[in-house]
Amino acid sequence: MKFERLRIQGLRCLTDVTVTLDEGIHVFVGPNGAGKTSVLEAAYLLSHGRSFRSGAREALMQRGQTAVSVFAEVQDGSGGYHRLGLGRSSPRWDARLDGIDVPLGQLVQACAVVCFEPGSHALIAGAAEERRRFLDWGVFHVEHGFLTAWRRYQRALKQRNALLRTGEAGPHELYEPWERELGEAGAIIDDHRRSYLDRLLPVLADSASNLLPELGSLSLRYRRGWADDVSLSSVLAEQRGRDLARTHTTAGPHRADWSLSFERAPLREHLSRGQEKLTALACVLAQAQLHATCRGDWPVVCLDDLASELDLDHQSAVVDRLTSVGAQVLITGTECPLPLQPRSHRLFHVEQGQIRPLL
Repeated sequence: MKFERLRIQGLRCLTDVTVTLDEGIHVFVGPNGAGKTSVLEAAYLLSHGRSFRSGAREALMQRGQTAVSVFAEVQDGSGGYHRLGLGRSSPRWDARLDGIDVPLGQLVQACAVVCFEPGSHALIAGAAEERRRFLDWGVFHVEHGFLTAWRRYQRALKQRNALLRTGEAGPHELYEPWERELGEAGAIIDDHRRSYLDRLLPVLADSASNLLPELGSLSLRYRRGWADDVSLSSVLAEQRGRDLARTHTTAGPHRADWSLSFERAPLREHLSRGQEKLTALACVLAQAQLHATCRGDWPVVCLDDLASELDLDHQSAVVDRLTSVGAQVLITGTECPLPLQPRSHRLFHVEQGQIRPLL
């Protein structure tokens, strides 16, 4: 897919800006704090319903403003045209698709954006929640039925946790329906995740071999969140007493995780910070490629502060790859990265919350 027009209102330092985009590579340059990353953040919000930057949701809204909104006109791989909108003036986001109010999940389904940014190494070195988010975004876009199962699971999880917080064991009949629902929905989620990882692994192995050939072959370990040889519902019944003491459910897909290891770096601790970043980049590019294979269209690829995150050789490798597949790419930096200067690209200058096309 590609953005044709992006309008951003009240997002951090961007009061009201509109950017017209085309195919290929777009570079946003300017001083630190000018609002370059916020352009990428706006695109990412439409695809994920959250920011890739840390901090409270309230930090998204420009100081003194009462609302934040992002609008986009996009074209998908089949030539379809859509108008997307996401706004918030209250604790929850409001989503619109082609002029109609829709659930957030329906908006996210219509927009695909992946991003590599300075915090992306958390995908490798951070908490399991980051890896689950990465995994589930990919599954959501290529596995039919995942969203329904995920919603079923979240609803049942909320109910069981509410019971646990009362501190009362209660009769078995009080917990059993929710534990059965968690077991059924959890099994579907687990199946979808395994299927997705099976498809992702060869693409990821190829991506990593291009960026990190010195580390040798790659392997992936997936932990589903409860023991492999038993049903989730039976685990929940058995662990009910422990969960009561902890006041929350301690087993299930919401506790899943996955990790990568290399032939010459079997433990994460063996990776340097630079290698963690390159591994995360390999994951992002592999997910984008698998999305293109399954959906017939590359997602928009955002690369925040590319020149400071990668050396020249790796910058060139990434640009070569994305140029060859025709992906729409949004890149930020204090200046245009050297590998891009001889290539065709559009250049925008960002300063004091204003965006001006230069090329």
